[in-house]
Amino acid sequence: MKIHEAHARKIFSDFGLPVPPSRMITSSAEARAATEEIPGPFVVKAQVLVGGRGKAGGVKLAGTPDEAVEKAETILGMEIKGITVDKVLIAHAVDIAHELYAGIIVDRRSRRPLMMVSPSGGIDIEEVARTTPEKILKIRIDPMWGLLPFQIRQMTSFLTDDREAAKQIGRALAALYQAFMGVDASLAEINPLVISPDRKVWAIDAKINIDDNGLIRRKSIAELRDESAEDPGEVEARSNGLSFVKLDGSIGCIVNGAGLAMATMDMIKHYGAEPANFLDIGGSSSPEKVLAAMRIILRDPNVKSILINIFGGITRCDDVASGIIEAKNELGIDVPLVVRLTGTNEEAAKKILAGTDLIPAETMDGGVKKAIEMAGS
Repeated sequence: MKIHEAHARKIFSDFGLPVPPSRMITSSAEARAATEEIPGPFVVKAQVLVGGRGKAGGVKLAGTPDEAVEKAETILGMEIKGITVDKVLIAHAVDIAHELYAGIIVDRRSRRPLMMVSPSGGIDIEEVARTTPEKILKIRIDPMWGLLPFQIRQMTSFLTDDREAAKQIGRALAALYQAFMGVDASLAEINPLVISPDRKVWAIDAKINIDDNGLIRRKSIAELRDESAEDPGEVEARSNGLSFVKLDGSIGCIVNGAGLAMATMDMIKHYGAEPANFLDIGGSSSPEKVLAAMRIILRDPNVKSILINIFGGITRCDDVASGIIEAKNELGIDVPLVVRLTGTNEEAAKKILAGTDLIPAETMDGGVKKAIEMAGS
């Protein structure tokens, strides 16, 4: 579960991280009230749960209260990646001397929290990893012992030579780990963690993703979910028991099982095209699930063809075929549909689809190539 930066800031502050004062607002009147409580200058940020808000004009600096209110009014109502902004964060803008990065994820390979720090903050950590991997230090943390003092010293010495700043950074890293563990996070990130000209350390950005499996024991955290700020497809997918992530390609994918879905996406990229989504319909799929999956994918105007790649074990191929027919009848699909169904009740599925204009594929490799061909990629 993703939460707004405003909520992540509150969590960070509760765990002792140095966070500048801020307030989330939904109207001009609230923006005016916020500027009376928060010292200037200000930074005004759109609260949406998608990336790219800065490039879209959703993050602006303001020197005076009047300017902050004006910027908030400009951002409220703007659209970022298809989502209308109805919440804005107004925060004190800290002077910046140095930008650092600090984040924690769950490392599936070691089955431990992995803390990453870099002296190159303020840009995508993925870009830093790609171009200058030597600027990232990774520390795996044994949850039995927690973040140990020698690990903190290792990270702070990697980040700065300033002893006074290093002490504050060490406390911030310890608090970040406590916040990560304290809310069952799958990701906790500060980008940037800054050193101001007066050598004070501030967390001026906050990002937290919560492990959905932990929400049953984190009722107050679960209440922070804001479906209005999420991708509509992801919201619908979750309500239908589907796993969906929107991507930027043109080949729509409906697959059963996360491993097969990843392999399908890899093969699409291998042959020079780009997948439009990750969509796993799960191990036991009813026709209704397939219909919901088709509805979600067809909302994306970038989709030029759809590949349905099913390896039936628990999943019954005839159920998937019935869902495809329902989708064709109800949704009026106007993009090429390539179907590879193999496994449980495969022959029954082929009978259901016989006589339709669907494009059959006997193999995964053949299905991927045909979907790319039909998309004109």
